[in-house]
Amino acid sequence: MSKSAMIDQPSLICVTSGEPAGIGPEICLDLANSSYNNDYRLLIIGDIELLKNRAALLNKVIEFNQIKDPEQDDFDPQKLNVLHTACLKHDCLGIPDISNAPYVLATLDKAIELCKKQLSKIIVTAPINKDIINQAGTKFSGHTEYFAEKFNIPKVVMMLSNQILKVALLTTHLPLKDIPAQITSTNLEQALNVIHQSFHEYFAISQPRVAVCGLNPHAGENGYLGREEIEIINPVISSWQQRGYNVTGSFPADTIFNRHAEFDVILAMYHDQGLPVVKFSGFEHGVNTTLGLPIIRTSVDHGTALDLAGSGRASSSSLIAALKVATQKYSR
Repeated sequence: MSKSAMIDQPSLICVTSGEPAGIGPEICLDLANSSYNNDYRLLIIGDIELLKNRAALLNKVIEFNQIKDPEQDDFDPQKLNVLHTACLKHDCLGIPDISNAPYVLATLDKAIELCKKQLSKIIVTAPINKDIINQAGTKFSGHTEYFAEKFNIPKVVMMLSNQILKVALLTTHLPLKDIPAQITSTNLEQALNVIHQSFHEYFAISQPRVAVCGLNPHAGENGYLGREEIEIINPVISSWQQRGYNVTGSFPADTIFNRHAEFDVILAMYHDQGLPVVKFSGFEHGVNTTLGLPIIRTSVDHGTALDLAGSGRASSSSLIAALKVATQKYSR
């Protein structure tokens, strides 16, 4: 297929199938029956035999189409189109195997490669097991940090959303003891820049209403419970307000989420300050979005669910929601 012919093709969406021991492969199987398979060229990146075996285990009748070259090969919307990547150990259901760690990273790298070649602008990821990858010798704190490194982006922002609210994070996968050192004016400025640019580009909101949480209980209680708000967070907020932006705070995290309807996004200072609210308020429809990348990257908002793997009880709702968020820019 010529490059000129590629221009007329529906957008290519890369979907990485995740940890082979978990539910990632089986929720990807549901995409064979998704309307997105008609509107876009969905490309599942994973081991095609593993996917076939999982379909057989779950008694799902699915036809597969192996794609060897996404630029040349024809996609079949009636089948599950798969870019085959060999997984070393298939017999791992519910029990992650360290020997499969390179396979998991390879699926991510293939998706990244397709985006760098400008064949795709969207990556949707199924869940992976960070522990196994680290045990295999690769320092890995999460998808967010991995994509930022591979695309050479110094600052990205993790945002979790569901049907009710959007919550962005100033810091991501850090031990709690290391978080205060990352609450800096520079980090907060960069995060607010990424949020504003991303909301303008992807959500068509030029002036997002951003609520900023404090770090400490009661947002520091005027300095009695910590001074990060007084010395760092509030001055940055004031600076943005003086420039005409709708950034407010800092707010106590124990109450601001009750006012979520007043804002487009709430910026939490750390992982477990913001994400429990998102997951409690709409777990099955949660989506993880990486703001600040040169591509669109979304993910399910749940883990590998090893106990559900192969049971037929895993829901693909979050994966479908991730596809919806990833493609909304193209449906406006």
